[in-house]
Amino acid sequence: MSTQLILEKQKQAVEILKEKDIDMWMTFVRETGNIKDPMMDMIVGTGATWHSAFIITKEGDTVAVIGSLEEANMKTVGTFQNIVPYLKSIKEDLIKVLDKYNPNKIAINYSRNSSLADGLTHGVYLELVDLLKNTPYAERFVSSEEIVSALRGRKSQVEVDLIKEAIRETLIIFDEVTDFIEVGKSEKDVANFVKSKVKERGFEMAWDEEHCPAVFTGPDTAGAHSGPTDKKIEKGHVINMDFGIKYNGYCSDLQRTWYVLKDGETEAPQEVLKGFNVIKNAIKMSSDAIKPGKQGWEIDNIARSYIVENGYDEYPHGLGHQVGRVAHDGGALLGPKWERYGNLPYMEIEKGNVFTIEPRLTIDGYGIATMEEIIWVTEDGCEYLSKPQTEIYLIDSPLAK
Repeated sequence: MSTQLILEKQKQAVEILKEKDIDMWMTFVRETGNIKDPMMDMIVGTGATWHSAFIITKEGDTVAVIGSLEEANMKTVGTFQNIVPYLKSIKEDLIKVLDKYNPNKIAINYSRNSSLADGLTHGVYLELVDLLKNTPYAERFVSSEEIVSALRGRKSQVEVDLIKEAIRETLIIFDEVTDFIEVGKSEKDVANFVKSKVKERGFEMAWDEEHCPAVFTGPDTAGAHSGPTDKKIEKGHVINMDFGIKYNGYCSDLQRTWYVLKDGETEAPQEVLKGFNVIKNAIKMSSDAIKPGKQGWEIDNIARSYIVENGYDEYPHGLGHQVGRVAHDGGALLGPKWERYGNLPYMEIEKGNVFTIEPRLTIDGYGIATMEEIIWVTEDGCEYLSKPQTEIYLIDSPLAK
């Protein structure tokens, strides 16, 4: 992440602190080469070895209390105005900084709902509490969840432009996959082809390579988060692929669906077209309803209800997640009121959020139909960042020799 973009996000964080009436945000870490707080890339731009506190105040000050051996690197990185190096213990210098600002609310990097705000391990939390013993500050801790959710979720034009470029490159590879798919090739063959294109062009995968891309052909495939198998593509199969890249630090996450024509067919069977069109309509209905102030479960319910009303089982996941520096980014989720999602479906959608919309359904005897599009929430609706798939892709492929 460029220094300019880090400074932009820090400035945005100051406005969020004011909005949330939180005096200070402190990201407390150690040995980030082993366990990296998810916010370090976005607000710091480098790592830390010893106990370190990266502080942003609602007055707009930034303070890094770090080990003395890392002072030179921190100056070179240039993302924090004030650098406070220590030698033997962070305790004295950290307390001096806290005394200077005397914050009533200190947001620290833990959360029960968001993994992206939960970089503080329990052991380091206990260390921090012990360091601040006999001071009032440990009693003033609050979760940084609200700050992280807003900061990651409210994408700037620069961030959206990077996501759009990741999407553009991803869709090029999807087009190449359409030409590559052939009866007799396996899910792994398709995945390896995609991986070769990603490597050739110098991109990164948006998530773990074990299931990026995820490729599913025909009925009775593995689950949505499973990796590709040796299962062969056959005529009459519905194929879907879930795939994204990371481009200059920002991700795409898209899905597309194909149908392999049987002998004599010139189009997909009616039951396949029905399933595809139900998914297409569910995406359109959901995107039409999205606007700031809505809660995520409300949008999920639109697609979920429509799919069930058309005779299909409800999909076993949320309708969509935020996308950004990681494939599953931000706070608010377009998801159902299930316990496993905590408070995420109840959070309000905000202007600047970038969401996937990805319902799915099973077409009995053929496979899984799903598309995944990416939208950007505007002041009164949303804008598609990906060009939606409007027709099922048809494959007329001879048997592999």
